[in-house]
Amino acid sequence: MNRLPRGATAALLGLSLALLGAGTAHPAPAPESAPADVSVAAERDRVHLELPRPTGPLAVGRDTLHLVDAGRPDPWVPEAGARELMVSLYYPARSGHGRTAPYMTTDEARAFLVDRDLAEVVPAETLSGTRTHARPGATPARGKFPLVVLSPGFSVNRATLTLLAEELASRGYVVAAVDHAYESVGTTFPGNRLLTCVACDKVAEAGYEAVPRGRAQDVSFVLDRLTARSPAWRHAGMIDPARIGMAGHSIGGASAASTMVGDRRVRAGVNLDGRFFDPVPAGGIGGRPFMVLGTESEDTAWAQDWPNLDGWKRWLKVAGSGHFTFTDIPVLADQLGLLPPEEPLSGDRSQKITRRYVTAFFDLHLKGVDRPLLDGPSSQYPEVRFHRTG
Repeated sequence: MNRLPRGATAALLGLSLALLGAGTAHPAPAPESAPADVSVAAERDRVHLELPRPTGPLAVGRDTLHLVDAGRPDPWVPEAGARELMVSLYYPARSGHGRTAPYMTTDEARAFLVDRDLAEVVPAETLSGTRTHARPGATPARGKFPLVVLSPGFSVNRATLTLLAEELASRGYVVAAVDHAYESVGTTFPGNRLLTCVACDKVAEAGYEAVPRGRAQDVSFVLDRLTARSPAWRHAGMIDPARIGMAGHSIGGASAASTMVGDRRVRAGVNLDGRFFDPVPAGGIGGRPFMVLGTESEDTAWAQDWPNLDGWKRWLKVAGSGHFTFTDIPVLADQLGLLPPEEPLSGDRSQKITRRYVTAFFDLHLKGVDRPLLDGPSSQYPEVRFHRTG
């Protein structure tokens, strides 16, 4: 499914600090003379999470936009009024100094931890304080760059795709990471409003297909506002509107295909382990390229939709991976010394594979740069198996 089970969250994020000392492979018992809670508190205080540095040649800047679609009521809470979105814009920047952008707000982190029954285990500041590498308000690099839209998994914040966003920006892409109102357990909107996951309670009745269909409308609106004559973003002149792609995790990945069905501006899409709840139509997606990157398990839903992806396509499986391998979560888990044994792929390998293959895909299809990595198996990434090609 597309929502993280409570037990899996603790394992994947590695946030069970009460049982595990940071950076150790086994529980670190407290000295006999010290109360257990004192030892646990000391371990918490030592944890400083950090995302891996992006590998591209460019520095990364970040802005944040609040967008309101006045022409559409919110599909989950109509009485709230117009549909609202939060968008983090990552962009190629000139080198500089200064503070880096926050990973997420403390309220967002606390909401996540409460939802996972972990509020008493780890301070919200530990998660919200994860170090990033983008600088707010950095001076943009000169030139026109492709745009990639990112959509997160159901119930999780857009921050969970930060490492991919920073990597793409460092390699010459503008990236718009979108939070869709009422579809995460906690997203901060202007006025210190923390909007929670109303959709989590309504989606069973509405049908899961409502999520990618609604997100497709969200993304089209974001594109409208970023490419308008009077755009919503001050640096929108960096965007080349003829080179737009989309990627997402879980139901956000399924939303990439749904968006491409209705919006020809999106030229290429990537689905990171997301079931196509909104089926790919028999008429295809206009012959545009699409890649699915996921776990080793056989997804019958992907098999059903595969023939309808009617352009260049790849279906790649990653050995040792889990549903959240393609997000920031395994990286944070490794730093805290705990990964689920059934998903042995390390955080370091997880992020390298995700960044490398997604960037190669967009390099090929938005920049026209040949990437042999996508032609077949690589000795550099033996975990990646080419399940199907086309």
